[in-house]
Amino acid sequence: MGDKVQTLAYGSWPSPIDAELAAAHDGHPEFAGFVGDEAWWTEPRPTEGGRRTLVRRTSDGTEESVLPAPWNVRSRVMEYGGHPWAGLPKETGPLVVFVNFADQRLYRYEPGGEPVALTPVSPVGGGLRWADPQLHPERDEVWCVLEEFTGQGPADVRRVVAAVPLDGSAAEDRDAVRELSDGAHRFVTGPRISPDGRRAAWLAWDHPRMPWDGTELIVADVADDGTLRGARTVEGGPDESIAQVEWAADGTLVHSSDRTGYWNLYRREHDGRNTPLCAREEEFGGPLWRIGLRWFALLKSGLIAVVHGRGATALGVLDPETGQITDAAGPWTEFAPSLATHGGRVIAIGASPRSAYEVVELDTCPAGSGSAGTLAGRARVIGAAHDDPVDPAHYPEPQIRTFLGPAGREIHAHVYPPHNPGCLAPGTELPPYVVWAHGGPTSRAPLVLDLAIAYFTSRGIGVAEVNYGGSTGYGREYRNRLREQWGVVDVEDCAAVALALADEGTADRLRLAIRGGSAGGWTTAVSLTTTDVYACGTILYPVLDLTQWGSGETHDFESRYLESLVGPLAEEPMRYAERSPAEHADRITAPFLLLQGLDDVICPPTQCERFLARMEGRPVPHAYIAFEGEGHGFRRSETMVRVLEAELSLYAQVFGLNPPGIPTLELAK
Repeated sequence: MGDKVQTLAYGSWPSPIDAELAAAHDGHPEFAGFVGDEAWWTEPRPTEGGRRTLVRRTSDGTEESVLPAPWNVRSRVMEYGGHPWAGLPKETGPLVVFVNFADQRLYRYEPGGEPVALTPVSPVGGGLRWADPQLHPERDEVWCVLEEFTGQGPADVRRVVAAVPLDGSAAEDRDAVRELSDGAHRFVTGPRISPDGRRAAWLAWDHPRMPWDGTELIVADVADDGTLRGARTVEGGPDESIAQVEWAADGTLVHSSDRTGYWNLYRREHDGRNTPLCAREEEFGGPLWRIGLRWFALLKSGLIAVVHGRGATALGVLDPETGQITDAAGPWTEFAPSLATHGGRVIAIGASPRSAYEVVELDTCPAGSGSAGTLAGRARVIGAAHDDPVDPAHYPEPQIRTFLGPAGREIHAHVYPPHNPGCLAPGTELPPYVVWAHGGPTSRAPLVLDLAIAYFTSRGIGVAEVNYGGSTGYGREYRNRLREQWGVVDVEDCAAVALALADEGTADRLRLAIRGGSAGGWTTAVSLTTTDVYACGTILYPVLDLTQWGSGETHDFESRYLESLVGPLAEEPMRYAERSPAEHADRITAPFLLLQGLDDVICPPTQCERFLARMEGRPVPHAYIAFEGEGHGFRRSETMVRVLEAELSLYAQVFGLNPPGIPTLELAK
């Protein structure tokens, strides 16, 4: 207390949030579920090679990592993965099945023993991969999604609903895996079995659609021998996205559909009618980037736990009879699509601008005769509890903003001004700002504590996260702004926010930068080739060459994504060339940093290499850092430290900043 506030130039403020600290807090818990009364989830371990472990909260409230290194609980289905584990209680203790990242085999595990392989290794392509397992002990099987490569190409792949014996008989025998669906659809989610065990339901879709464009809800009969028969589409289609389906206790189907322009919940009655459960202009679903995401979960009482909102998300309990939602009290302003219920208990994963994602439990209880139930008090943290690694006075203080873009369209953004309790800038100086373009692009930047953002803001560099047109959370019309406009609307919206901040006197017009990863890397690179808004940019694992990316240079899931984002390649070849930064490297005049994982099969390093070859001989300061052992998105702490320090050094050199203790990034010319 009583420390003197220093007056120092923006970008030179000393900060307790160093790159090691930010890296150690990267990632968050995912895929929460119950095993009997116990809450389980997966959790990152950046300092253990970036693996994810399975964490168990025992009956006495302690957390323990279930599997030691190097076990890595993570699926590669569709490359982005999916729900990688399932468990159930037995008299001898929990029985768990999980996917191990290194070999993608499904394993059976009982604490006290060693994991036992349930599935074989395939000699072809990327092997056999599994996601969204559901245990069926009555059949001694686990039902899940099987992704099987049939050749060496990224598109040589098939996906089916399959049953794996729990006795290990399929560990060396592919023929012992029972295929339950016929492979008629390119993509499927894991099957949900009706309460009477006689029907199964899952989602499916086909190229060129992405799951947020249109999916089908399929129902099949479960025969006495465990085979599925009479599979039929009962809901959905090319222009209706169903994001999740679950069975209610009475045998009706609850599903989220965007048929009205927002993902809302519906109950499909026994006679085929659809009853809206809570008609609102907000989202009760989202983009199905990974198999097994859960925006809602049914409670024993008949209530439904929901993650819902427009933009930011809340955790609530919906009474389907009245359409009323009671939101959980607590500090969280964002909830991940990872809900699970057991009896009257709900577990979720929530965060806020002051706390990283943590595992949250909400108890519901009967409220008297004839009532479905109510919320019982506040939600509480039960796992992965946020612990402030530094004084939270150093955290950024975000502003939720709406800007006007071209043609008066609204653009949603989060603005994080420079903030450090011990520092002020000279009165006449305006701060540098970095625009962050999120990946996806069918995704959204959540308003949560991110120490990578705090790394910059606590040093005197502002950050603006832009949920540009095409982002999720604001309805289908907002998503559709990007149709055939990728590289146009996203670029315009980011530039509009940056220039608005400069025009209003929030940011220094001459010290604006842009950065992003994956689709955000694309937006960054296109911004540098088509605008003069930014003095520099940081491009992480990007798409740079649309023509090659759209004709076999990426994985199967996104191989036809560009048809909606840009247009069909056969019809619009000039558009693909005109928008690609790789075709226009000669237009870049601003310094840039390019960062890439060498094991990335989604945005492969060949895109960066071609781009750099076309930069050859041009006097533009730049650096390229490629990381062995990293894929799409960085997971190892040492990688993330290098990335943050290199990025800060780029801004320091371009903006004339003097951050203490940061290694100088060598920029080639």
